[in-house]
Amino acid sequence: MSRRNILIEPDPILRKKSDILEKVDDELRILLDDMLETMYAAPGIGLAAVQIGILKRIIVIDISKEEEKKKPIFLINPEIIFRSKDTSIYEEGCLSLPGHFAEIERPAECQIKYIDYDGKKKEMKADGLLATCIQHEIDHLNGILFIDYLSKLKKDMIVKKLVKHKKKLNKVVL
Repeated sequence: MSRRNILIEPDPILRKKSDILEKVDDELRILLDDMLETMYAAPGIGLAAVQIGILKRIIVIDISKEEEKKKPIFLINPEIIFRSKDTSIYEEGCLSLPGHFAEIERPAECQIKYIDYDGKKKEMKADGLLATCIQHEIDHLNGILFIDYLSKLKKDMIVKKLVKHKKKLNKVVL
């Protein structure tokens, strides 16, 4: 396994829609393992392949607490098939928007269909933090970031700060 670089907003790749995968093979499982290692190292609870520059519909999630046994979830071609009318609000952050958080309202429950690590078709019902995380990561696959739910002013302020942050990271010290 190896860690991958996480793209930081603004990056045009983050705004692209990801493609459906046709098959689950060993090469894909290596990518899933790399994504999981990258997410844990960041640290984060979810990562979409687009965040490491790969436009494929792949997500890894693990909302287990640090003291708990790891419980990774691998979602290939995830698709939301149900969203509750009831909503919940969670403070969301994003590995592609380091240091920025905002309260976002989303459906409290969702149901998805997806393909797992072994290539099996599955369905899952989720609520609470897991439902929020799934919806956040599926948004990534569609080129949507959590800041897109904020007012234009708040969104523009965050993006401006991220541009400055990226410029600092890209400066070469001689």
